[in-house]
Amino acid sequence: MTKADLVKKLADEAEISKAKAEQVLNAFVSHVTALLKKGDKLTLTGFGTFNVAKRAAREGINPQTKAKIKIPARRVPKFKAGSELKKAVAK
Repeated sequence: MTKADLVKKLADEAEISKAKAEQVLNAFVSHVTALLKKGDKLTLTGFGTFNVAKRAAREGINPQTKAKIKIPARRVPKFKAGSELKKAVAK
């Protein structure tokens, strides 16, 4: 499913225009991104939790040259599915 498909589905189910549905989707994505940038988390009960995890610096190997490289520490977005989502997918 693409973003356009999701916008169409949202518009149909909520009985709103595609433009309004896209505005809502963009606002949601923007807000989640802003929360994660600040290091906060978002929990949608039953659906899941968006949060930020820290990855430590480590050494890696370039597969082409076999040279050792340093991979810097970074923060990465994570999503943990909630119980209702897990149950729905398992069926």
